[in-house]
Amino acid sequence: MPELPEVETSRRGIEPYLVGHTIQYCLVRNSRLRWPVSEQILTLCDQTVISVKRRAKYLLIELPRGWIIVHLGMSGRLRILTEENAPGKHDHVDLVMNNGHILRYTDPRRFGAWLWSDDLDQCRLFTHLGPEPLSEQFTGSYLYQQSRGKRSQIKPWLMDNKLVVGVGNIYASESLFTAGIRPDRAICSLQPDEAERLAAAIKIVLQRAIAQGGTTLRDFLQSDGNAGYFAQELQVYGRAGEPCRTCGTPIESCRHGQRSTFFCATCQH
Repeated sequence: MPELPEVETSRRGIEPYLVGHTIQYCLVRNSRLRWPVSEQILTLCDQTVISVKRRAKYLLIELPRGWIIVHLGMSGRLRILTEENAPGKHDHVDLVMNNGHILRYTDPRRFGAWLWSDDLDQCRLFTHLGPEPLSEQFTGSYLYQQSRGKRSQIKPWLMDNKLVVGVGNIYASESLFTAGIRPDRAICSLQPDEAERLAAAIKIVLQRAIAQGGTTLRDFLQSDGNAGYFAQELQVYGRAGEPCRTCGTPIESCRHGQRSTFFCATCQH
């Protein structure tokens, strides 16, 4: 599933081709995604794109009359194409622009979404989301305060969008390794200095992943069709049994809530 760095990479990739240009029309070949494509999108025409933003793992295309909300689901991806590219079986949505480009949405599993909102502040999708991990609101002090009285394990907690958005399975494991914290510790055991290290580690890992264009494990491709390269820098994720790049101890794995977790028992405490 594309995580925050992959979505941010997609946002940066499509932004120059959309902002300031006009959507001539939207062609929907299959409206049966996770939720049906919104009626406002089906009839969209002659609207100029004001901005392309991101909230959590949602892409937000701002138009004069409202917002297109795009979620990539498990296998969705966006590409910028020219009119010469014939659609494939899983190419479900095209935004046809007045600059000769097409924003094409491809999704074999159809777990993604194309929705409309007149007012993002009233949109139910964003009501209970926590702060953005790269924002000034996400700090060690915030993490420490949120950890008080909680006795479940740290790693699943980091993946809760009510705490912080966009820290998925890959980046939770990588951030905990960078901070030197075991993923199976109780949340309430987190000390102030550890919370500071963890918040900083999350920012560092996500920024590094964005700079590398994301992590390609199965389906993710950038908007230009190139793969992301952060997979080459993974310290623990997917490396069970391989030596830790820091100390040489074999990387261990366990399960947290149906998700695989990877860690170094020597470097993480």
